Amino acid sequence: MTNPESTTSDPQITLSLEKTIYTLEQMESVTAPQVALAGRSNVGKSSLINCLGNRKNLAKISSTPGKTRSLNYYLVQPGDFYLVDLPGYGYARRSKSERQAWGRLMERYFQRNAHLAGLLLILDSRLPPQAPDMELAAMAQSLRLPLLPVLTKADKCTQRECFATRNSWRDVLGPEADPLFFSSKTRRGRDTLWAQIRLLVEAAQGRT
Repeated sequence: MTNPESTTSDPQITLSLEKTIYTLEQMESVTAPQVALAGRSNVGKSSLINCLGNRKNLAKISSTPGKTRSLNYYLVQPGDFYLVDLPGYGYARRSKSERQAWGRLMERYFQRNAHLAGLLLILDSRLPPQAPDMELAAMAQSLRLPLLPVLTKADKCTQRECFATRNSWRDVLGPEADPLFFSSKTRRGRDTLWAQIRLLVEAAQGRT
């Protein structure tokens, strides 16, 4: 039987950085479907993007957590939609005012973006649910935004630990949540994640 989370390289998918955005006005100029990626600083978002795009340096991996402030729009072909990498959050060395500003920007991005098809909540499979992640998940659910939890670094924990984390997130998000295990190192979950991303986009297009 084929493992539903096994991965194979798909040379037909291309992912390219097309836009780097800092203001709400710039966000509103993008009218193509979008799937956002959000997660705590140092959770592995850049590695995930590089794995999805089959390119080592597509997304730069910063040695300073919380450094990225822009929203990076990666064009997906075929499909003509964007993966939007949101700035990392939860980094302790950022001031309270900076963290609050991030929260306001994200709230406006989610509330005023008619082209947002869903949110990939990027989580560390080695950690139990953290307060900032739960707050963002609650915001997405309050806005009825489709939410897909992605548990990264699955190669760095035992199967028992991974499933314990997944069950914890199911308790937080509800029984309908189906967190996906992902590893940029082993490429576990890559094809499944691409399939889920495309389902989010197709569902959004069906609603318009």
